Amino acid sequence: MKNNNKNFPQQTHFVGVLVPEDITLTLEDCRRYMNERYGCRSGYGTPIHVTLVPPFHLSEEFSTADLAAAISSDVLSQSEKLKFDAHIDNFDAFGDRTIFAKVLRDEKWTALRDKVLAAVLKAAPGCTKKDQRPFQPHLTVANRDIPAGASVEALEVMNELNLVEDFFVNNITIFERKNGKWEAAWSGEM
Repeated sequence: MKNNNKNFPQQTHFVGVLVPEDITLTLEDCRRYMNERYGCRSGYGTPIHVTLVPPFHLSEEFSTADLAAAISSDVLSQSEKLKFDAHIDNFDAFGDRTIFAKVLRDEKWTALRDKVLAAVLKAAPGCTKKDQRPFQPHLTVANRDIPAGASVEALEVMNELNLVEDFFVNNITIFERKNGKWEAAWSGEM
């Protein structure tokens, strides 16, 4: 996803929460199914995560270390108040564009997102802004390249898995785009 428009610099970072390995393996199987059945390839290289701060461009005057320091001091230092159990309740979609494991909304997600966003903006003012839509935590399986009409059939198959799981939200990870792929560049445990 190259962006040659100088008015819109390429996104370089985003911040999220990684999920436990058992959930990751299940959702990677779902990604493989979407790839084999429908040819979906988007998001394949990104570890399974809940996005807290969507992709943004971090100018060269700031660094991943700056973001990590701010998140460590402003968020991880208050981690006892911010840790919680999250709940996955099967699969859903945003129209025909994105299929995801549905993480139930909770004000604790919003509080964590707001704290992390404030830390990012403190470290790198103006690099992003708060999304005005209600925060909907989710674990993306496929997006952007789902063939028209395939979402309904894919959701039927995935919902047969009856993925109902709880997981402990206890980490914050900064992802950085390197060589065209998103990689976990820093992770802090709460």
